[in-house]
Amino acid sequence: MPDIPPGLLDAVVTGTLLVTGVIMVFTYTDPGGIDYRDGDALGVAVVVAATAPLLLRRRYPVAVGLVTALMLLTFTVRDYAMPTAVAVILIAIYSAAGYARLTRSLMVLAAHTASSVAYALAASARHPEQSHYDAAALALNVVVLFGAWAFGRAVRNRRLYTAELEDRASRLERAREAEVRMAITEERSRIARELHDVVAHHVSVMTVQTAGARRSIPRDPDRSAEALLSVEATGRAALAEMRRVVGVLRTPDGTEGGERGERGERTDRTEEAALSPQPGLAELGDLVAHMRDAGLPVQVTVDGEADGVPLGVDLAAYRVIQEALTNTIKHAGPSSATVSVHYLPAELRIEIADDGYGVATELEGGRPGHGLLGMRERVALYGGSLLVGPRSGGGFTVLATIPYDSTAV
Repeated sequence: MPDIPPGLLDAVVTGTLLVTGVIMVFTYTDPGGIDYRDGDALGVAVVVAATAPLLLRRRYPVAVGLVTALMLLTFTVRDYAMPTAVAVILIAIYSAAGYARLTRSLMVLAAHTASSVAYALAASARHPEQSHYDAAALALNVVVLFGAWAFGRAVRNRRLYTAELEDRASRLERAREAEVRMAITEERSRIARELHDVVAHHVSVMTVQTAGARRSIPRDPDRSAEALLSVEATGRAALAEMRRVVGVLRTPDGTEGGERGERGERTDRTEEAALSPQPGLAELGDLVAHMRDAGLPVQVTVDGEADGVPLGVDLAAYRVIQEALTNTIKHAGPSSATVSVHYLPAELRIEIADDGYGVATELEGGRPGHGLLGMRERVALYGGSLLVGPRSGGGFTVLATIPYDSTAV
């Protein structure tokens, strides 16, 4: 069912009550035999003045409520027939309760209650034979008026509560996005530092090879040429890694990042860890042994040879395995894990799977961390793909494919 705009709804209700009220001024006949004043121009004016303000009931609820109460007093004096007055009064009280502050809404309720009592007393004096103007009927009228006010307050409180929930959800979403941005910044700084070590390694190798080639040129030109070709290949690899360092230091909006987060704090890596050699898949055995000591049985399968895998890709693969096994220990509960490493001609494919009952924390939900977020950043840096998700039958799987140039060693 489509939502009706509030303005259109108010216009339809007000128009219907207005037309019906004008017609009733001239045609209404009371079943109890009450003889109302004949309709005239003043009666039409009273109906219009009492009904038309409902168009503004949301914007000026107190003024509308007081005007309708005043019009009820006019009915008391002139004794016109207007059966729609009940609907007008109830809508006015509901609107005041729903859109005005408590004290002002109570003022509108009190005005209508006083007008209703005055109307009932005046009508009872003019028509003593009518039983529906007695004390019981008057008490019922007051109860109905209070019920309309209470319903309006309940709707108002519900609307304000919903608005507060929406505002809180919006604020939490903004805070979560800020945390994600900060976590990404920290993780990219960490990756850049590690790649800096890889580039430094390449430059060191180039220096040693160049020195050797220089010394061997007079004695063995062919060997020197081979050394220079190796220097060229190493230099190309260093340039490729340097481009990745520059790229990873750029935040999503294109500005430069550094080793400090948005607030200027240092990341959580210690100085000792930053200066230690960067690991690779050659140290996978030590990582698996550490995980086993932590209580996670791990089985490793290696397919192919590591020849031709650039150091940066080797480091990224190691970090993905490390983060995946860490997530298994944190989230999977009692379980075991398997690690498969496949060396292909142009890409490195790794798969980490566990048989636990937990589900790893996704970047898209919960407090962002450096687990899957770091995996995504590292794999995306080399143009690779990362698939994570639950396994059929239980457990969780991380599958990463990292392409590379086999000549950039």
